[in-house]
Amino acid sequence: MAIKIAMIGAGSIGFTRTLLRDILSVPELADTTFAFTDISTQNLEMVAQLCQREIDASKLPAQIIATTDRRAAIADSDYVISTVRQGGLAAFETDIDIPLKYGVDQCVGDTLSAGGLMYAQRTIPALLDFCKDIREVARPGALFLNYSNPMAMNVWACNTYGGVPTIGLCHGVQGAHWQIVHCIELWAKKEGLLAEEEHLHRRDVDVIAAGINHQTWFTKVEWRGRDMVPHLLELFEAHPTYPTTEKVRIDVLRRFGYYSTESNGHLSEYLPWYRKRIAEIPQWIDLSNWINGETGGYLRVCTEGRNWFETDFPNWLKEEPQPISQQKRSEEHGSYIIEALETGRIYRGHFNVINQNHITNLPNGCVIEIPGYVDKTGINMPVVGDLPLACAATCSASVRVQEMGMLAAIRGDITLLKQAMLHDPLVGAVCNPEEVWQMTDEMLVAQAQWLPQYQTAVPQAKSRLEQAEQNGTRVKTVETRGAARLPIKTVAEMASNRAEARANASATDKGKMTKIS
Repeated sequence: MAIKIAMIGAGSIGFTRTLLRDILSVPELADTTFAFTDISTQNLEMVAQLCQREIDASKLPAQIIATTDRRAAIADSDYVISTVRQGGLAAFETDIDIPLKYGVDQCVGDTLSAGGLMYAQRTIPALLDFCKDIREVARPGALFLNYSNPMAMNVWACNTYGGVPTIGLCHGVQGAHWQIVHCIELWAKKEGLLAEEEHLHRRDVDVIAAGINHQTWFTKVEWRGRDMVPHLLELFEAHPTYPTTEKVRIDVLRRFGYYSTESNGHLSEYLPWYRKRIAEIPQWIDLSNWINGETGGYLRVCTEGRNWFETDFPNWLKEEPQPISQQKRSEEHGSYIIEALETGRIYRGHFNVINQNHITNLPNGCVIEIPGYVDKTGINMPVVGDLPLACAATCSASVRVQEMGMLAAIRGDITLLKQAMLHDPLVGAVCNPEEVWQMTDEMLVAQAQWLPQYQTAVPQAKSRLEQAEQNGTRVKTVETRGAARLPIKTVAEMASNRAEARANASATDKGKMTKIS
């Protein structure tokens, strides 16, 4: 069952090594050929070395081809996986720092808000180039598995304009599912329904989550035949840590009646209510973990992880490679989808797909996240029906922003991009229209090298900024580090907790792995 999998952005140690290990833990996939490709020769070589050592230690017939020639990597592939961050950390920094001057305080900035919209402008043209290569040189029917954010806009563009069947994969549902399981376990022990030594697994609690990526809602939670949705607020409020770490999610649960899949920091920046007044942000976040709402938290841990990997890489090579095994398989969807399609074993997960009457009160054509089943016949997505109205209203507002942002990225339409910014829930809550227009111009100028579709618009944006400066009409900005920004740790500081630094550098889900010491 030899297959070829192209991995674009393979210089990302966390995703690349995790997905390779996951895939090779399936006996039928042991002879897979992996084609790693990245624009960074250094990162590509480092990751390829580590992965090859683990293949050799596991005595598997799998092969790795590492190349900066993307088209060669994609040629004859059965599957293509993207984990790219277009523009890298340099562009990501401007996604956070420029909006902050206008009062837009983001924790992550990779899905919506000003950062997410600009991330789409950089990423969608690159993904459409990938799609062109897939159409032309991959095997017929090759499936594109996208892990790159902003998930919904990217998957929308690839399916609608890239001409390639594309599935978006995220681990948000799994993480939130575990939170619900922990709450039910504590409650069940208190009620005498579980013995103290008993523990629940995710498979013990049946769920349906539906919505859009990072705004997906648990509309069904069932344990031993009990409907747990009406009890979730009580259970989360009784948890020993969640009332501190998940204040936004619990408040939304209190008002909507449904729990969101996404983290406190993520969710807070997709809504207009929790980050619009700098002085109030600290009451909604917690700094025990960046993902609970820290200003620029994801940028910080990504920077720390990269710096640690590049510095500590020689030590990684000195250690004994870990054998690949089923017991260490992660919960990332990618390997299970490939396994199901190749072997026929049924897999159920939550995937990002084009809405075709699956969620009946969100627009057809947008990208939704719903349960799906995979087997030899393909990826099969059942109809969910209507979302609860409050959940649908929140998703609907974001969907239109995503649509404008996606189309702006394809067309290089600066007016449409500004309109997307204007209608974004958090940006609109914080900025007036002129601030939005100026902020967008400033971000376009700062990110020009990654925006080929805006070649004619960038000089015009720069001219507008200069004229406003000369005329004294430029909107005043503020110099601020935000409501809750922590300094980036030096390599020396990270060395005081090497295990934590290693976990950060290795993780696909940095929200789980990184703690603030």
